[in-house]
Amino acid sequence: MAAEEQPELEVEDGGGGKKKLIIIIAVVLVVVLGAGGFFLMSGGDDSSAQEVSLDETPAAAAGGSAASVELGDAMYVAMPRPFVFNVPGANRDRLVQIKVQLLVRGAQNEETAKKHIPLIEGTLLRVFSGTSADELGTSAGKEALKKNALKAVQDELLSIAGRTVVESVLFTGFVMQ
Repeated sequence: MAAEEQPELEVEDGGGGKKKLIIIIAVVLVVVLGAGGFFLMSGGDDSSAQEVSLDETPAAAAGGSAASVELGDAMYVAMPRPFVFNVPGANRDRLVQIKVQLLVRGAQNEETAKKHIPLIEGTLLRVFSGTSADELGTSAGKEALKKNALKAVQDELLSIAGRTVVESVLFTGFVMQ
C-alpha cells in the first residue's frame, strides 16, 4: 500500500485570484478611510492653533474691499469657548451655539489675534446676536452672518493693530434649537 500515490492537489488560477485582490483592496480602502476619519474627528477639539501651508493668495476681504492680508502660513486661532445666544424667531426665540475659528496668515497675525481674543469675542457676539432665527435657518443667512462677522472683526483689529489680521471667520460648529 505504500506504492499507492495520493492524487496531487492542483491550484487553478481561475477567478479566485481576482476575488482575493478585490477583497484586499476593499479592506485597505476601509482602513485608510477609517484612519482618515479618525484623524479629522479627533483634531477638532484642540484649542491651540493648527498650521497649514497654502500657496494660494488670500481671498479679498468681505464687502468687496481689497484689504491686503499678509501672506504666510495659514494658521487657525480657535475661540476658547462657543458662542451661545438667543435670537428672535417668527414663532418663538431660538437658542444658538456657534463654534468659531479664525484664519490668519503668519505668526505675527496669529499672536495679534490671540492677544485680542476678548475684543474679537465681544465683536462676534454683537454681530451674532443682531441676527434672527429666520436668517440663520438658511444657508444664505449663515454666509451673510460670516461675512458680517469678518467685516466687523477686521474693522476692530484694523483700528487696534493698524493692519488686517483675520482673513476668514469659520463656523466649525453650528446648533440652533
